[in-house]
Amino acid sequence: MARSSNLWSDKVIGLVRGGNLPAAIAQIKVAPSLKDLKALQAALIVHRLAGRWRDLDMVVADTLDHLSAPRLHRSP
Repeated sequence: MARSSNLWSDKVIGLVRGGNLPAAIAQIKVAPSLKDLKALQAALIVHRLAGRWRDLDMVVADTLDHLSAPRLHRSP
């Protein structure tokens, strides 16, 4: 069954909007997959939250780089 939206990214967006950046950053560092992280990045842009917090943007970019490397993919 296909999901219309990414539930993990919606939860992280909720943390960011609620002002709990340390919890959002912790969740981003343990992102379930590269696909989920890309969905979060797109959601940050759609909700106009990208660029507001430098730390959040850096963690998203760093985690994308780490998960993009083939040797660092997490097993299911």
